[in-house]
Amino acid sequence: MKKSTTVEKIKAPELITSDWLNTPQPVTLASLRGKVVLMHAFQMLCPGCVQQGIPQTQRIFDEFDPDRVAVIGLHTVFEHHEVMGRDALEVFAYEYRLRFPIGIDKPNEQHSIPHTMMTYHMQGTPTTILVDKTGHLRLHKFGHVSDLLLGVSIGTLLAEEVSDEELAAGSTDSAGNESDTQPGCDADGCRV
Repeated sequence: MKKSTTVEKIKAPELITSDWLNTPQPVTLASLRGKVVLMHAFQMLCPGCVQQGIPQTQRIFDEFDPDRVAVIGLHTVFEHHEVMGRDALEVFAYEYRLRFPIGIDKPNEQHSIPHTMMTYHMQGTPTTILVDKTGHLRLHKFGHVSDLLLGVSIGTLLAEEVSDEELAAGSTDSAGNESDTQPGCDADGCRV
């Protein structure tokens, strides 16, 4: 028999961005309360992002009802800053026909790691984050997440019944993550 465990819910920190593409106004997690949120953190020069994560994110954006599942990209540059600015991102989004909102992670004056990436303790790109209807982190994964696992995870969060009180309430804890391995890029992603 499986032992039941209780996992403390951690509120997803608000995004810290400098600009947005594909949306008339900035997107906030608070404005998405009541929806399941998929956030895909990526870099344009990350092989795992371009080959797996970004196409997967676009498919989810195309397939799920936007009134129930919000899909956002987060361009979070921690290397090669000079070639991955807003102008290059606009061309990239146009060439890859990306239609979901893309936030540009706000650069950090004191560190090469931008603000949201640091706040979420991301290990690199791609990073997939799922936030439930009440604004709590439910999945935080560096590297590619299989379509099957991601689809089941989104479906599970959609099926959860949430009261008005739960939607209004929130936790103040911060995000955590696992592992500390060497930086570098491979076919699966680019690690900080």
